[in-house]
Amino acid sequence: MTDIVMTDEGAHGQPDRSPEPQVRRRATRRRRRGRRAVIVGTVVAAVGAAGVAASGLGFGDDGTDRQSASNLPPARTQVSRQTLQDTDEASGDLGYGGQTVLPGRVPGIITGMPLAGDLITRGRAIYRVDNTPVVLLYGALPAYRELTTGSEGADVQQLEDNLRALGYGSGITVDQKYTSATAQAVSRWQKDLGLTQTGRVELGRVVFAPGTIRVDSVTAGLNQSARDGQEVLKYTGTTRRVTARLDVSKQRLARKGALVQIELPDGTRVPGVVDRVYTVIEPAVSQGSDPTTKIEAIVSLNNPDAVATIEAAVVTVVFTADEHKDVLTVPVGALVALNEGGYGVEVIEGTSTRFVKVRTGLFANGRVEVSGDGLREGMTVGIPQ
Repeated sequence: MTDIVMTDEGAHGQPDRSPEPQVRRRATRRRRRGRRAVIVGTVVAAVGAAGVAASGLGFGDDGTDRQSASNLPPARTQVSRQTLQDTDEASGDLGYGGQTVLPGRVPGIITGMPLAGDLITRGRAIYRVDNTPVVLLYGALPAYRELTTGSEGADVQQLEDNLRALGYGSGITVDQKYTSATAQAVSRWQKDLGLTQTGRVELGRVVFAPGTIRVDSVTAGLNQSARDGQEVLKYTGTTRRVTARLDVSKQRLARKGALVQIELPDGTRVPGVVDRVYTVIEPAVSQGSDPTTKIEAIVSLNNPDAVATIEAAVVTVVFTADEHKDVLTVPVGALVALNEGGYGVEVIEGTSTRFVKVRTGLFANGRVEVSGDGLREGMTVGIPQ
């Protein structure tokens, strides 16, 4: 539809000096401004925070659409230069990571148990059966068989490496072969532990873990039988970590090696990094409902001492999906959609305005990255309503 523009000329081409046309002209301008504001609200509701628009705007021959002083935007802001981050948050649990169940495999009666929170290092007893120790050794491969002369494999090498670290390595070569020299070293070790000197390591006598362990909870008690793989206790590592779960739709946030901020209960923030990311299936919460797929991220703290006084807590993990440094930005609400396509901003210069076409980049936290010919930091732009 063609717009009808009022002029100051009468029917015969002479200026019309009566006040009525001037009143109609101002009214027309007010209606146009109001019409544009209504369109802004409609588009914002339709597209959400990722983009806003006002239509009915176009450039003139000089590339701008100028407005008069009586038609200035109702609100204004400045173009600023900053680092823009696309962030999102997820709740997390601060603790010691996942628990590992320790089953009892040495038959007998439990005669000694640790306390929850105890730290156990290499060569020390985790618990005791018939007054003999079940010993912690370091290694990535769990103990799964008896080791004796003729055994070969990575678990043999783990055992020999521990024997050497504990001072029993004289005469042995640390490799994957259990030789007679290995058996002699094991016998010396068994003697010092008060065990029968068999030269072989029975299944269940040692527990391999990557490092020092922390007893998380004790399941069995004194005078109970330890056999047949019944649970004795649960343990964790000693490194403080945060476990966060996210919806699958947010998996872009959780990438191995990604830097995060961890907000503690007192409001302070400490930096961390995503160590591991994997998918977990949460069981259905009620009959007839479906299981839920989640993304679980394990986050380590750059400075574990920052949480030394916190045993466990619910924290907030702030993930950064994208970051653009040193870019020009405006509030998302300052964008207007142009008739010829794309977006622009209404630059205010004294008592007049002009529309500058812009290219949009990252949207984050209510602001948008913009660039365009002649656009610079500190410019005043309008925010239509």
